[in-house]
Amino acid sequence: MVSALSAAVDGMAAYYARRAAEYERIYQRPERQAELRVIESALADAMAGRAVLEVACGTGWWTPHGARAAASWLATDLNPETMAVARAKPLPPCVDFALLDAYALEAAPALAGRRFDAAFAGCWWSHVPLQRLPAWLAQLHALLPAGARVVFVDNTYVPGRSTPIARVDDHGNGWQRRTLDDGSVHEVLKNHPTREQAVAMLGPRAVAPRWTAHEHFWVLDYGLA
Repeated sequence: MVSALSAAVDGMAAYYARRAAEYERIYQRPERQAELRVIESALADAMAGRAVLEVACGTGWWTPHGARAAASWLATDLNPETMAVARAKPLPPCVDFALLDAYALEAAPALAGRRFDAAFAGCWWSHVPLQRLPAWLAQLHALLPAGARVVFVDNTYVPGRSTPIARVDDHGNGWQRRTLDDGSVHEVLKNHPTREQAVAMLGPRAVAPRWTAHEHFWVLDYGLA
């Protein structure tokens, strides 16, 4: 089971590397524009003045918005293909980049000696297997001091607009079948938690979690004790 899960996660990494050039079409859909502006502004306010670790930045859609008033911002991702798109954007001077595996944060050389008091991930939570999510969150929280702020943004499932869930595995993870421009078909893990499900994963250090539900996205914002 572990090897099958690892293979599936590796497959998703390969999928996003191949999708890098077409990925940001999802943010160009007209029906998403109003709420994107609201979330981008709120993210900038939440991260103002903070030293931020961004996990799985992908093509960097959220990076220039969140980093607008940050003290420092380290955008990280596993894929050089997606990071190349992110690096090409007009970015605030506080932004740096580092290639690293989000599942090995505690051992990442790029993080050695760096201090953060905030963390952010956009459209990452939904791709973490449910059976790995509590341990992954504990790993992230271990990098942050008391008083740190954590923000997640991810997709809400919208019937008729979102890609349907093709199957659900034994752990309750949803899997989609997605087709890229080159015709290749990929199975991608995609979970759509409720507020209660998400908050239950956070662990004992999370305080005052705030869940904001938009039509196409949700935001989870909390502090750390």
